[in-house]
Amino acid sequence: MIILAATPIGNLGDASTRLIETLRNAAVIAAEDTRTTIHLLRALGIEERPRLIALHEHNERERAGDIVELARDDDVVVLTDAGMPAISDPGFPLVQAAAEAGVTVTVVPGPSAVLTALALSGLPTDRFTFEGFPSRKGGDRRRTLASLQTERRTMVFFESPHRIAQTLADMADAFGPDRSAAVCRELTKLHEEVRRGPLGELADWAAEGVRGEICVVVGGSPSDAPLDLDAGVARVLELVASGLRMKEAAASVSESTGLSRRALYEGALAAR
Repeated sequence: MIILAATPIGNLGDASTRLIETLRNAAVIAAEDTRTTIHLLRALGIEERPRLIALHEHNERERAGDIVELARDDDVVVLTDAGMPAISDPGFPLVQAAAEAGVTVTVVPGPSAVLTALALSGLPTDRFTFEGFPSRKGGDRRRTLASLQTERRTMVFFESPHRIAQTLADMADAFGPDRSAAVCRELTKLHEEVRRGPLGELADWAAEGVRGEICVVVGGSPSDAPLDLDAGVARVLELVASGLRMKEAAASVSESTGLSRRALYEGALAAR
């Protein structure tokens, strides 16, 4: 079978007894980074070296079939650098291929940065959506955020320290500077920090530089009421001011609100 094994996201003390036992008995490990896995095994006091297979974002679709065939005869433990495989990490194509081939997949559950950040954020946890890493391209990122403007559920994002300041600024533009959010960094590590507040304030704070592994949790839209055309046009103009072309801004607002793209475009042209 294939065993998806969650590893600590920071503190090695979070490694469960079951995880350690699974790794100690593993004959084959498919790892996102074999060097990281070797360090983990050493840190957990596991001396037996299993066969290591590299399984990362650049090769997972090509290697999935071979690993599935291998798992017909041997258990294959799947590890990512931290957290649960297949959640914004390698693993999904492998699970998909295993399901199609009738090969059993099971899980050794454990730490999750998504759930840890959500629980610490102080924002509603009854309904949420995980949005992964926003696009590195500014235009694509702003379009995606604009499409989430009316999302009612709490949203969880990952982001790198190099882009967090711009992403928070784009979020403040998309959701409004007063939307509640939390920036969670270095979760479970020595310098863990959770910074809560309005997006506008968080964007100003991040402009000075933020280090570490980062999750951003953003509160959902506070109202079910759809935007009227005037408000939609104003939203288009805000997106244009942030760098989007008029047609792109109108299309994005139309997608998120249901308002006519043509009416939004013409209204924005008239209002300029």
